[in-house]
Amino acid sequence: MIHVFFVCLGNICRSPLAEGIFRDLVAEKKLYDKISCDSAGTSNYHIGHSPDPRTVRNALQNMIKLNHKAQQFAYKHFHSSDYIIVMDKSNLDNIEILRDQQGLENVKIMLMRAFDREGENQDVPDPYFGGEDGFQEVFEILNRSCRNLLHYLIKEHQLET
Repeated sequence: MIHVFFVCLGNICRSPLAEGIFRDLVAEKKLYDKISCDSAGTSNYHIGHSPDPRTVRNALQNMIKLNHKAQQFAYKHFHSSDYIIVMDKSNLDNIEILRDQQGLENVKIMLMRAFDREGENQDVPDPYFGGEDGFQEVFEILNRSCRNLLHYLIKEHQLET
């Protein structure tokens, strides 16, 4: 089983949305017995909270149902994840620091937008302090990126679809 872990700052906007989108794409390809996913935040601001209501609303408008409670990324997640996909360079720095403290050089940590041809290796903007249009922009970025990530995993791991 390939496990993908999405990470943002608070785990109430970007990463739970990426998790929801990716989970639906995996189910669509009938790969749920080969690929799983989860998400967390680098901070402890929202542990136990549901995703931001604007994220939930946006997800539903785009036919994605979110079922998630925020959690903080911890050392144990390195051991259960094959790919750690971060939303921005700040998240990348934080996760790399934790990885280096554990001496886990072989853990694959990648930017979400490494899979987005329209903004390759840019940050996924945090919509938290903005309006509704920012949430739709983030949805579109994550949808493109998750589709390309899934395509990458299928090819990389020679998965049957």
